[in-house]
Amino acid sequence: MSTDKRVWFKSSYSAGNGGDCVEIATVHASVYIRDSKQADGPVLSVGSAGWAQFVRMAARG
Repeated sequence: MSTDKRVWFKSSYSAGNGGDCVEIATVHASVYIRDSKQADGPVLSVGSAGWAQFVRMAARG
């Protein structure tokens, strides 16, 4: 899929100092994750159910 159809946004938990920056984009039932410092770099793709499970687990600490 071409990245021009993805609308990326930065995690609200990303550091504001240019350090750890994660961006995600959602398209249909997929969630795409990338390092904002390497926008042309690798992109991880997971299903929306897997992403929801990850977020729940991360929220628990």
